[in-house]
Amino acid sequence: MNTIIRKSMLSVAGLAFAGGVVAGPIAAHAANPVDGKPVAVAVQSAAPKPQGEQSRITLNDEQTANVKAIIAATKKAGLPERAAVISIATSLQESKLENLGHLGDANDHDSLGLFQQRPTSGWGTPEQITDPAYSTTAFLKGLKQVDGWQDMALTDAAQTVQVSAYPDAYAQWEQQATDLVAQHWNS
Repeated sequence: MNTIIRKSMLSVAGLAFAGGVVAGPIAAHAANPVDGKPVAVAVQSAAPKPQGEQSRITLNDEQTANVKAIIAATKKAGLPERAAVISIATSLQESKLENLGHLGDANDHDSLGLFQQRPTSGWGTPEQITDPAYSTTAFLKGLKQVDGWQDMALTDAAQTVQVSAYPDAYAQWEQQATDLVAQHWNS
């Protein structure tokens, strides 16, 4: 019994020593040796990294205004920047941030607006769907109904709301959407 206790104590002491060796250098830099105050440590963002090859387009004034409208609607809904990133990436894929009206034979069914939402699928009237604030709010309402959307890959969150024939296509716009939100969120 004495041997078991001694081996257990040695194991605990060994773990404590190993932990000190590993954590020691980190802990040593956590406080400023001159005045003992904590030093800021950079922490990497928890936002997921963009998946796959990224696409990028140059935006005109109308597209930039639509980015700002999406951000304003996201803020009004009380949602974080991640929701705006998902919304903008979705709109980049669906319409290249252009508020599209009926495109005739080139149109996908009766899809309209920034998010290519369909009146016949219950997204709203054509007038509502082509209003950037309304269409963004409708998209965000769908997004909020997706359990865990905040931690999902962008393309999975967008696809769950949009139900696209090309579910992986949203991922290619994540970096540009992230950059646009960073540029316009506080402007």
